[in-house]
Amino acid sequence: MNSNDDVHLRRAGRPDVLPAADVWLRSFTAALPSVRCAHSDSEVGDWFSRVVVPQYETWVAVTENKVVGVMVLSDGELKQLYLDPAWRGQGLGDRFMSLAKQQQPHGLVLWTFQVNQSAHRFYERHGFVAVERTDGLRNDEREPDIRYVWQPQK
Repeated sequence: MNSNDDVHLRRAGRPDVLPAADVWLRSFTAALPSVRCAHSDSEVGDWFSRVVVPQYETWVAVTENKVVGVMVLSDGELKQLYLDPAWRGQGLGDRFMSLAKQQQPHGLVLWTFQVNQSAHRFYERHGFVAVERTDGLRNDEREPDIRYVWQPQK
């Protein structure tokens, strides 16, 4: 079992680009086996290098100099939250969610695929409410998805 105590969260930098992309790819494959990844491994690495790390608020979870999680925020949207498959169920997602709410205290929106039942449970446990379902024609994977919203308690 992995120890969440040995993991620290920090903003991603240039050296984190490829390790974070690797976590994204491995997590996507493990969590979404029925969903076709719309981009090659090298395209995902390029996207992390050109867009994700330099243009968005990108955070990584690091233990023993190894990236084990990645979270991406932009303008009130939780764009990405992916964990190394070995780190799922260890509380790391909860830590990322607390950080996301700290960084975006006025609320968050996110999209997740309809087939990703574990993500639905996770986000709903953290106070997100499903507000829209689509046929997936607007995402690269062409996979039906759900938009979730979190609003802080007044």
